[in-house]
Amino acid sequence: MKALLLYNCHARRGDILKYEAKIVEIFREQGIEIRFKKITFDVNPFEGDEEVELVVVSGGDGTVNYVVNMMQLSGINPTLGILPSGTANDFAGALGMPRNILRAARQIAEGEEHEIDCGEVDGTRFVNVLSFGVLTTTSQQTTDREKQIVGKLAYIRVGARDLMTMHPIPLHVRCDDKEFDINAVMCLVFNGITAGRIPLAPDAKLNDGMLDLLILEYHNPVSTCLNMLRHLVKGNPEAVRHLRGSDIEITSTLNEPTDVDGQPGPRFPMHIRCIPGALRVRY
Repeated sequence: MKALLLYNCHARRGDILKYEAKIVEIFREQGIEIRFKKITFDVNPFEGDEEVELVVVSGGDGTVNYVVNMMQLSGINPTLGILPSGTANDFAGALGMPRNILRAARQIAEGEEHEIDCGEVDGTRFVNVLSFGVLTTTSQQTTDREKQIVGKLAYIRVGARDLMTMHPIPLHVRCDDKEFDINAVMCLVFNGITAGRIPLAPDAKLNDGMLDLLILEYHNPVSTCLNMLRHLVKGNPEAVRHLRGSDIEITSTLNEPTDVDGQPGPRFPMHIRCIPGALRVRY
């Protein structure tokens, strides 16, 4: 089997090349010839490698998102493997991948293929979460340099500013056959389970053909923060709506920035759907 390891040198743990010889040997033991290739984000990484059978991605959720969308653009669907080397690595965590790079490499090399769902919003795919509102765009507002130096602590600066500017976002939501209006302060559509490794959708599954929609309703800054904290400790406040669906539409009168796997997302209105079994992931 011919395999390609696509790596993001700007990822939090961008030192993947120091493991190159050991990773090559791990895959060779399983009859897999793997070649390293740097992602530049301005050139399709599959140019000249359209026949690849296994693609191992070294990076965070944003890098995995990029590779998955480039696969779609190239009209190919190779088996995917994830080496968690970003900041949060939420999708890799949902798959149960170990944080240790060599252990993760061995798990992929010796693993089996699984069909995993994928989310899609207005034609763009996402592997973990689509989100908007307070605290949801911290990743895209934090520089790669900050992430490399201090990791998750880099999000605190942006997060504190977000809390100071918390505001209601008027939404009209349709989730399958349910339809309602709500003033939200935060909205997340999960294909995965965690955001920043916080299990906000702990009962979500990667292969159930459904997305988990969480909306935190706005009341006032104090009660909204309390409801947010209660949800984090599984207090199940009424202000948090949790729905499951395969087809979702969200509109708003505000031009609120959105986030897709840590990258800038689309504008409203948004049409979101689950694509069951769209990804073939080895682990």
